[in-house]
Order: sequence, then C-alpha cells, then structure tokens
Amino acid sequence: MRILHTSDWHIGRSFHGHATLDALGGVLDALVAQVREHEVDVVVVAGDVFDSAAPAAACYGVLTDALAALSDAGATVVVTSGNHDSSARLGFQSSLLRQGIHVMTDPMATGTPVTVDDEHGPVHFYGIPFLEPALVRHLWPDAEIRSQRLAIEHAMGLVRADAERRGGRSVAIAHCFAAGVDATPGVEREIRQGSLDVVPLAAFDGPDYVALGHIHGRQRLSDRVRYAGAPLHYSFGEGDKPRGSWLIDLDADGLAAVEWLDLPVPRRLITIRGSLDELLGDERFADASDAWVCAQYTDATPQLDPMRRLQARFPHCATVMHTPEGLRGDDGLTYSRRVRQARSDAELVDAFLVHVREGEGASEREAEVIRDVIDERTLAEARA
Repeated sequence: MRILHTSDWHIGRSFHGHATLDALGGVLDALVAQVREHEVDVVVVAGDVFDSAAPAAACYGVLTDALAALSDAGATVVVTSGNHDSSARLGFQSSLLRQGIHVMTDPMATGTPVTVDDEHGPVHFYGIPFLEPALVRHLWPDAEIRSQRLAIEHAMGLVRADAERRGGRSVAIAHCFAAGVDATPGVEREIRQGSLDVVPLAAFDGPDYVALGHIHGRQRLSDRVRYAGAPLHYSFGEGDKPRGSWLIDLDADGLAAVEWLDLPVPRRLITIRGSLDELLGDERFADASDAWVCAQYTDATPQLDPMRRLQARFPHCATVMHTPEGLRGDDGLTYSRRVRQARSDAELVDAFLVHVREGEGASEREAEVIRDVIDERTLAEARA
C-alpha cells in the first residue's frame, strides 16, 4: 500500500496581509498530480486543515475541490482536525463528501479506524483529532487527562488495543507537539505548557507508521514517526525549510520505504540585511526582486517611509524591520521580551509574575491553579 502524508494546509491563512488561497490551490494541484503519478492508495491529512475555527466561505471551496481531486486521482482520503480547526465545522463537512473521503473529528471514535485493504490484507487508519484536555477529559472520566501528553497517551492506548484485536497493519494520525522537534518561532501556536504537553516519542509505539501534524517543517523523529510540515511557507522563519510530503510504502510486514516528495514553492522567501541605502541600491540584492522579502535595515536611526521605498525595488516586500547595528542587545530579561517569548497563556501569566515579583515566577501550586483557570475559560468559551 502506498500512502501520502501531508498536513497543516492552513486554508485561509494570510502571509503578512497577503491572501494565500490561490497559491495554496496551485500547490494542492501539484500534490494531486503526485498522487496520480505515484499511484497513491491513501492520502492522510494530519490536522490544521483550516487556519481558523471560522473560515471564510472561499476556504470551504478550496478544501472541497482538493479532497474531490484526490479522490478522483484514485486515493482514499483520511483527514483529522488540528488545534486551528473547529472540529464541529470540519466534521460537518464530512457529511457532504463522497464515499472514500473520511473526516475524523470525534474523539470518541479514536479507537475506530478507517480500514483499507490491499493484496496483503487490511491496513487500519486511526485518526486522532486534536485533543484539548479541558474539552475531552469528561469523555474519559476514568483517565487522568490534564495535559496534551496524557490525552495523546490515552488515545494511543485505545489505538493499540483496537489494533491488537483486529490484527493487520496500522497507521496513526495525530496533531500534537512531540518531543525532539523544534518549532518555528511565531508560527505554530504552542499547544504545550512547559514540558507537560510535550508528547514523548514512546507514546507512539505500536503502529507501522505515525503521521503527525502541527510542526510546519518536515521532521523525522524515527523511521516510523514523522512530521510532513505545511505545503506553503507561512513565515520567513520557514524560508529555508522545504515544502512537500512523505510517500510511505507498506508491505506485508509493515513499513517498507519512505520517500520525500518536494512540492513547488510559488514564491521564494528571502531575508535581506543592510543599511537602507544598500538595500535600495546594492546589486547583491537584485535576485530578491521577485521574492517575498523581509528587509532588515541597520541604520542607527529609523528612516522615513522605508516600506514604500523598498517596495519600489522589491514589489513583494512583505515586512520591514529596523535592526540597528552596534547597539547593546536585549539581555532577554525584560518584560516585553518575556511576553513575546510566551508560548501559551500559562507562560504569559508567568511572565507577568516574574516582572512584578522581581524574577520569581509561579510556584508549582500556582502553576497548577493557573492551568485550571485557563482550562475552565477554554471550556466556557467552547460552550458559548
């Protein structure tokens, strides 16, 4: 069986104020062509299909067209929800789709696979939607689910138990932050609190392959546990990371081969640095004229209207940063720096405590109370 692992489409996400729907549509067309070329049997999409819980109407058309095209190419499609998705809205979409396209958003169906047969027998695909602890712990009252780690470990326990009962090969699909990966700063909305929500690699023991989503760059945690990353660049921090998907072959015994397939990059991302006069006139920056540009100008003082002036040379200049040289760098201990580096609501509260208590953050007990309050707020907002 041949499987294509993709994730994090983020349909509807903008890039520094610029729409990306057309660019993403072209990249997804290329992905469909790869499915045809490589005779892929199953395509798995590991969460963050949409970029928001309430996507614009045009986003649904992009998703429906892509899923239909993948099905027309001969593939069964298995989609799970991520932390950016509304499981209710994405799940509603599933009732409108044709046979062979499966959108898995119900946590209670975690141990119930989509089964696809080949000449060697069945392959069971277990879709694990994003599991927000505050929203799912009531579903499994006998389990301790106070963190992302515990939620995934419980879900994988259900997967292993069902797979053992059924026999055959299996694939798990999840959306989480696994131990051993590096996030791109400012890109992936953190879904962890300290080390509690980092899911250990051992949690994914069992299946022949584990298709993960959430991290925007490809990552190999082991031969059988991988992130595919996003099909588009959504941040200059991703500019050096390839875009594509994993092509997986299963034989009678399980995982047989894994190959990376590159996807086209509609427009390159380049960061250029120098004085504003250098950026405007130096020929060494000529190759950036057709790229998305992050311009960092190093003049000692802010310059007048730098964006307009830079866009005259670089039509796709997306952001301008004043980064003067020769000044003492931030020591990393200022309140504003701590706020910028906060990766969750809990860390944002801790940054405030450090600021007002002369460096003393939340105690273990205070951190627990903070997490409980945040969980209660998340649950209240979900019910609103």
